[in-house]
Amino acid sequence: MLSYPDYKGPIGDVIQKYLYKKYNFSKEVQFLLYFADFLKDKTRIQQWLSEGRTIIADRYFTSTIAYQCLDGFSLKRAIQISKLFNLVRPDLVIYLAISAEISIERKYKEKAGKLDRHEEDKKFLENLARFYKDLAKEQILAKWTVINGELPIEEVFTQIKKLV
Repeated sequence: MLSYPDYKGPIGDVIQKYLYKKYNFSKEVQFLLYFADFLKDKTRIQQWLSEGRTIIADRYFTSTIAYQCLDGFSLKRAIQISKLFNLVRPDLVIYLAISAEISIERKYKEKAGKLDRHEEDKKFLENLARFYKDLAKEQILAKWTVINGELPIEEVFTQIKKLV
């Protein structure tokens, strides 16, 4: 199981500071930070795959594509960079679709009201949901499956288990 950003690592620490507005970065620097955060695990991922393990990543390159390309980074360039670094592609991307309102409500409860720059921005989240739908429709970099993330958690979990 992997989770990104990896806030326990040095790259994740910088990303967290960016998200909570301690730093501002250009779209290119944002892309490279997020990309470096999971690229650092490439060897470990390849090793696990060679051992026949199943890897579940809570967010991965497709999330970076959604966030940074929505902010203006070129989708074509992002895909080229993934090929240049021979990034491990997922077998399946599960997109949990929820509305901006539900996203803000859930994050507010989860984080006791301390939302990051994206989580507090309803318009950004609305545009992000549309961008994710387009990525899923185009099956960018992997097979995508969309699940209604507003269903009860038990039902969402059952659907995910069936897919995996």
